[in-house]
Amino acid sequence: MYRDLSQPIESGMQTFPGDPAVDVSRAATIPEDGVAVRELHCGSHTGTHIDAPAHTEPDGDTLEDRDVGEYVFDARFVDVSPCEPRERIGAEAIVDALEVDDSADLLAIRTGHDAHWNTDAYRDHPYLAPEAASLLREAGCGVATDTLSPDPTPSPTSTDVEPADEPEGFPAHRELLGADLPVLENLTNLAGLPDRFTLYAFPLPLREGDGAPVRAVAALE
Repeated sequence: MYRDLSQPIESGMQTFPGDPAVDVSRAATIPEDGVAVRELHCGSHTGTHIDAPAHTEPDGDTLEDRDVGEYVFDARFVDVSPCEPRERIGAEAIVDALEVDDSADLLAIRTGHDAHWNTDAYRDHPYLAPEAASLLREAGCGVATDTLSPDPTPSPTSTDVEPADEPEGFPAHRELLGADLPVLENLTNLAGLPDRFTLYAFPLPLREGDGAPVRAVAALE
């Protein structure tokens, strides 16, 4: 049994602030051209995607530096939902999942925030506290999340959290990608996943890719 964990790619879809807008248009139609073709404009971190170390690390690996088999992950699941807007996910929320078995490639974290996909509220997502990211690094475990980022995202709609209360920059990215650990973002449909599953997340074969959209699929026994 398989479950699709991917957000659909469509015009006007949610992107990280400052990333290219997504536009999908008709380049050819069957009545006029005999074939149907869509033209796609988007950034490398569109929708459900994986980050390569080169996303934040000056000398980091790109997507093509990894063997394709390295995009099949032994995943452990933890559900921390429901989360408040811009809630800090501390080490205590994930430590039990990591202590069960430290051999997982990544921890799939459900916050439930994908319910706000394609709204301004999606920017005000929960995020990993620096100590949680450090714990993942120590365990040799990456992260997959149903949010825009494992770090806080700038949001003009946030009025409840002072910027000084949140870490600046991309500390979770730097912690994980700096150790060549996977970071996947904008997953969905995580509710009810088993404690352990195989996650297939093959990126588009983008040359020198700092990241790329993936079709994230959970293989369930």
